[in-house]
Amino acid sequence: MADASVLSLADAQAAPDARTALKAEYRRVRRVTEQLCDPLHIDDYQLQSIVQTSPPKWHIAHVSWFFEAFVLPHFQPQYRPFDQRFDFIFNSYYYTHGQMHPRGRRGLLSRPDVEQVYRYRAHVDAHMLALIERVDEAQWAQLAFRVTLGLHHEQQHQELLLMDTKHNFSINPLKPAYREDLDVPRGELRPMRWIERPGGLVEIGHAGEGFAFDNETPRHQQLLRPHRLADRLVSNAEYLQFIEDGGYQDPALWLADGWALLASEGWRAPLYWERHDGRWMEFTLGGLRELVPEQPVCHLSHYEADAYARWAGKRLPLEAELESMLAEQPLQGNFTDSGYLHPAPAGEQGQWFGDLWAWTASPYSAYPGFRPLDGSMGEYNGKFMANQMVLRGGACVTPPGHTRASYRNFFYPNERWAFTGLRLAEDLY
Repeated sequence: MADASVLSLADAQAAPDARTALKAEYRRVRRVTEQLCDPLHIDDYQLQSIVQTSPPKWHIAHVSWFFEAFVLPHFQPQYRPFDQRFDFIFNSYYYTHGQMHPRGRRGLLSRPDVEQVYRYRAHVDAHMLALIERVDEAQWAQLAFRVTLGLHHEQQHQELLLMDTKHNFSINPLKPAYREDLDVPRGELRPMRWIERPGGLVEIGHAGEGFAFDNETPRHQQLLRPHRLADRLVSNAEYLQFIEDGGYQDPALWLADGWALLASEGWRAPLYWERHDGRWMEFTLGGLRELVPEQPVCHLSHYEADAYARWAGKRLPLEAELESMLAEQPLQGNFTDSGYLHPAPAGEQGQWFGDLWAWTASPYSAYPGFRPLDGSMGEYNGKFMANQMVLRGGACVTPPGHTRASYRNFFYPNERWAFTGLRLAEDLY
């Protein structure tokens, strides 16, 4: 599989093979987005169940808008947008670029219709491929970087498209499946193993090879205390013990904001768990299924993950602890190409990448010496560095090749619709 991150972006010589590789990667990533939409019915493209989710139609238009806003006019001043009005409705949060339609009202945009959105994508694709082919050598390095950023941005939206579709479908009493053919991941629930890690100075952050987002930089040192990490995620069976032991009723286990949230939202189990005739069921992208005990528990808020860890006598890992461990592991796991779109039980080799984004105890903030990208693209990550928590490792809805040890995902601690899970850690004294 081609990967845009392997392109030599520092080389200003736009060799024919570099142009060919970038065009191939552009076509591949764009094709994957449309393939993810193949199971959708026409009415599904319009759904928006909560403010956090977006309609599939908006996702597939927004990722084209990104190229139209930040690539095409920068290198082709004479470029004419497909529809100038789209700049308002498909901008997400780039206020330095312009105003945007309110996030919570994206589901009210019945026009442009789906057919027109796909024509918009085709228009942008034709211009992008032509630009890659003919841009002059002096601009090649900058173009290659922006296109690569745009493709990784699109892969993020491929993941969001699946997360959002799951929530959009979950509110339907019919509990429709996104795909009826998805396999149910099975396996043994083996004991949790603990990996002892020494304390001392470790280096974290992007090492400078291949693509990385700006929030992964600069590489720097952090001091860690000796600790242990669980080699797999917490399972449904283990989390069910927490529920049955009154975990959702014991205020001593919860952070204050989490306890207030339980009271206001009435949470008594993870998102998508339902009780039917005395049995726990779980809504998945394959529809409503009986809860599989050995699968990792998913769709937890940070508050739930933290409360479970406290109940278990452990804690959540720090992001530096987890990154230093991930850096030693092969980059393989249960991603979108596994055929599940759901977390799978851990194998003998451990469970490090894929399956679920693991909550950490680390707030999302800037690394020492962090500098965002120039211009509007600097809004991509930096302005969200407050009141959110870091997650690591990727998920079963993450495209293969899109994550890495230094990848920093981030969500608000109350959010549960993302594919989030729980790994335990503890101090060694």
